[in-house]
Amino acid sequence: MNRLSLAFALSWLLLLSASAQTRPVDAPVNIFVRAGQPGVTIQPTMWGIFFEDINMAADGGLYAELVKNRSFEFNMPLMGWKEMKAKPADGSVLVINRAAENPANPRFIRVSHYSEGNYGLSNEGFRGMGIKKDEQYHFSVWDRANGGSRALRIELITPEGQKIGSAHLALGAGSMVSGAEASGWRKDTVTFTATATEPRAKLYIWIEGQGTVDLDMVSLFPRHTWKERPGGLRADLVQLLADMHPGFIRFPGGCVVEGRELATRYQWKKTVGKVEDRQLIVNRWNTEFAWRPTPDYFQSFGLGFFEYFQLAEDIGASPLPIINCGMACQFNTAEVAPLDDLQPYIQDALDLIEFANGPVSTRWGGLRAAMGHPAPFNLKMMGVGNEQWGPQYIERYTLFSAAIKKQYPAIRLVNSVGPNPDGDLFDFLNDTLRKLHADILDEHYYRSPEWFLQHAARYDSYDRKGPKIFAGEYAAQSAQVATPDNKNNWKCALSEAAYMTGLERNADVVQMASYAPLFAHVDGWQWTPDLIWFDNLRSYGTPDYYVQKLFATNKGSYTVPLGQPLTGQNGLYGSACIDQPAHELILKLVNTTAQPQGPVIHIEGVKKTAVTARVTVLKAATPDKMNSLEDPMAVSPVSGELSCKGRVLTPTLAPYSFSVIRIRLE
Repeated sequence: MNRLSLAFALSWLLLLSASAQTRPVDAPVNIFVRAGQPGVTIQPTMWGIFFEDINMAADGGLYAELVKNRSFEFNMPLMGWKEMKAKPADGSVLVINRAAENPANPRFIRVSHYSEGNYGLSNEGFRGMGIKKDEQYHFSVWDRANGGSRALRIELITPEGQKIGSAHLALGAGSMVSGAEASGWRKDTVTFTATATEPRAKLYIWIEGQGTVDLDMVSLFPRHTWKERPGGLRADLVQLLADMHPGFIRFPGGCVVEGRELATRYQWKKTVGKVEDRQLIVNRWNTEFAWRPTPDYFQSFGLGFFEYFQLAEDIGASPLPIINCGMACQFNTAEVAPLDDLQPYIQDALDLIEFANGPVSTRWGGLRAAMGHPAPFNLKMMGVGNEQWGPQYIERYTLFSAAIKKQYPAIRLVNSVGPNPDGDLFDFLNDTLRKLHADILDEHYYRSPEWFLQHAARYDSYDRKGPKIFAGEYAAQSAQVATPDNKNNWKCALSEAAYMTGLERNADVVQMASYAPLFAHVDGWQWTPDLIWFDNLRSYGTPDYYVQKLFATNKGSYTVPLGQPLTGQNGLYGSACIDQPAHELILKLVNTTAQPQGPVIHIEGVKKTAVTARVTVLKAATPDKMNSLEDPMAVSPVSGELSCKGRVLTPTLAPYSFSVIRIRLE
């Protein structure tokens, strides 16, 4: 066979193969939507988000501070900092610890400049500093005169050594630091504009004049944070969350709630009040995984519980704080507080409710007001522990529950059923907590895409009178759990969409659900897959993000049945609900096959529908397709229209697709 004939033959085979792949699998599936038969109410909290400080999600991520180790409290006090001098005689830096005087912020540096040569310090930021051209940057520092030098020169420098922003800051003219008058500390500030965009800039601080000066709380923020709040949050990341219209936000985690040991557990009281009084600790993901060690990963708590509550309010989400129940991470130390010593942990939970909801006349309600929010945050639920298991968790949960319900009976408690969706640990907690009439059970599942497809009917047989379910952490794993090989590909996202139709169908049992984890820095992650990825300047939603967003923005008021539940027949999954204010039927249909499918959808129980339906489709040509910083919309929703004739819709569901169809009911 010659080359031309061979090429023709190969082309023909490819054409036949493509034809086979696009042929419908079977006869069209008839779907009967009983739109006039109300099912169960869908809670406003149905689809939400789960924030954990993993993958540099807080410092270096959502919290817009650009200076790493700004108060020199890392276990290596100058981590992130570097001296800049031509010769040793030019200057020196001394770290001073004043723990007895200020245990929350014990260290500061004493910088001495001895000669005419240049001397200063540089800060590397969080894998660099993301600087934008024409953006204004607010620099601030605590300083104290110690003889001599009274000015700083501030510069932003590219990796190539180009200066892209600078300012001169005279020291001593700023306001006295509140509470530190006797010590002579002042806060001096200066604002300057960047002249170029650079994702990996560094901050240079040069000492002008000879002498010695004390420095602390060195800070650099962009002017344009979320809602323009000084010292606030990174606007593009919050916008991605706001665009999802989440019903709740769970915070601050996750395993960070537990800590590797109790000493490094999350203590909310150390994250509120003045920023300088918030006591930094190591992040428990610092050295968790051998393949992604991050020894510079700490929690400054500039993003603390007040900011979490404020964020929830900003984006219209109900707050769901998780508190430590006297148990450290059982995957690590499994350290527990004795039952006799549990009262301080329980008091922390009670005080948190007061902080969120109490009148300003109370201690913690007064602190909330002093921080700028006199009105209550309307807290309605709280998690007791994160991913605990065993009898020791039940012992502690019962004590927490009794105390909280006695003082705040309306607060609903979220309770752990362990790290897995099945097995002995799950069965023990599930059975025991149901007998104790728990409010909400928090189920977690990190499983393969196949598991999600096979378990779309998981909640069909759950007890309708038992505790409600919070699908608190889930994500399809393309490889296996806790491996760096997991990818946010379309196959995983599509399987999650199929599974979520089962959650929606069972909205009387499942009242909350959230993908996890939420954020990941492309240069500083520990765990994958994740919902939103970012670098120092850019961010993008994964295919999983758009699945979550489509469900949340098309939530509906109550479900309606599809006649026979669509749980994988012909590779199709689906659910239906009514948006009561809009008088619209919302259909969610998932085609998990490699062939297009043309179901015939019969809308029953209504007299008339609009003649045109709105269709939003999320699809990819291949299951391994992913989004990226360079191609953030590779898998993203596309909108169109579909004709409706005699209350019958005949959409063509593309291969590997998730479709949302909305049609007005007349």
